[in-house]
Amino acid sequence: MAKTITIYTRTTCAYCANVKKYLDMKNKTYDVINLDDRPEMLEEIVAKSGARTVPIILVRDDDGREDVTIGWNPAKLASAIA
Repeated sequence: MAKTITIYTRTTCAYCANVKKYLDMKNKTYDVINLDDRPEMLEEIVAKSGARTVPIILVRDDDGREDVTIGWNPAKLASAIA
């Protein structure tokens, strides 16, 4: 089952870099939405995640189910992308 991964970031977020590096090591493709460049996306992701902090990682499967990981949490991220 294919999964689509989107990372919501900010320019100065060190944990966001950790998430990208982790996904690169796992050979996962992902989209990045920088909330500094696209502030209009903030309310949408806050509604889905309940969080105003980054990184927010949204993993969507083919059936439309979504798993949201907030912050640098390698164990939860590994489970979401498995």
